[in-house]
Amino acid sequence: MQKSDVTHKYLRPRMNFPNVWCPGCGIGIVLGAFIRAVDRLQIPKDDIALVSGIGCTARIPAYVDFNTLHTTHGRPLAFATGVKLSNPKLKVVVISGDGDLLAIGGNHFIHACRRNMDITVILVNNYIYGMTGGQYSPATPIGKRAATAPHLTIEPPFDTCDLAKSSGASFVARSTVYHAAQLSTLIEKGLQKTGMSVVEAMSNCETQYGRTNREGTAVRMIQAQKDTAVPVSKAKKMTPEEMQGKYAIGTLHNIERPGYVEQYQKIIDKFNPPEKKVETTEELSKDQKEPNES
Repeated sequence: MQKSDVTHKYLRPRMNFPNVWCPGCGIGIVLGAFIRAVDRLQIPKDDIALVSGIGCTARIPAYVDFNTLHTTHGRPLAFATGVKLSNPKLKVVVISGDGDLLAIGGNHFIHACRRNMDITVILVNNYIYGMTGGQYSPATPIGKRAATAPHLTIEPPFDTCDLAKSSGASFVARSTVYHAAQLSTLIEKGLQKTGMSVVEAMSNCETQYGRTNREGTAVRMIQAQKDTAVPVSKAKKMTPEEMQGKYAIGTLHNIERPGYVEQYQKIIDKFNPPEKKVETTEELSKDQKEPNES
């Protein structure tokens, strides 16, 4: 690896490689998209707090040279909220999978969006619980197999971006690991947004989801995203029937509204006003000087 390579700058130098992810996994592409976005914005590494829960995607913080926090299953947004409130100057990012953030952590997800917490969430959606046994998640498409659905899933999945938008997030976007450059650009926009930003990264899991559902190789699964993903400008002109089995990519929602930290700070300032500046002796007027001074 060349020292000029951006990955050399942001990966932990002593971390053991190769990584824990399966060959062909899209999570490495998401990691690359994230660190390139950070590099373009020139955010100091010490100013970032990267938080995750449990799962394949949640292993990302182990490899990057930021302030990192590996938390309990489904709870990364709860921990990230505490980090942000205790140190609002930090750029707090949560990166985890669909099982971690939408199933076990679903309650935290909708309420973080409702509060419009000043957090950037990168939700890697590979349709499955990849690390913990291949159970189906709230993002698994209907009619697919999983360890907990040997006779096919019958529950319709969440649309992650619709859920984030309706819950109150300021910025919502989606891309795929096939569209890596676009994904990095959307993460960059999310990092700059005040309030809750949610970027869904559609990824592939060949080992658990792909093999079980005979989706083919990792390369084939990633290439399939080219036909499944529709630019948002085009998607707006398509009928629901035409969008069946497809999803829009790009910026899906972008509004301005106060973030939670800004509102919380107003309460703090109201009941704890800043102390008055203590004037120095040189700043005192003649009338304030001691009587015995001429």
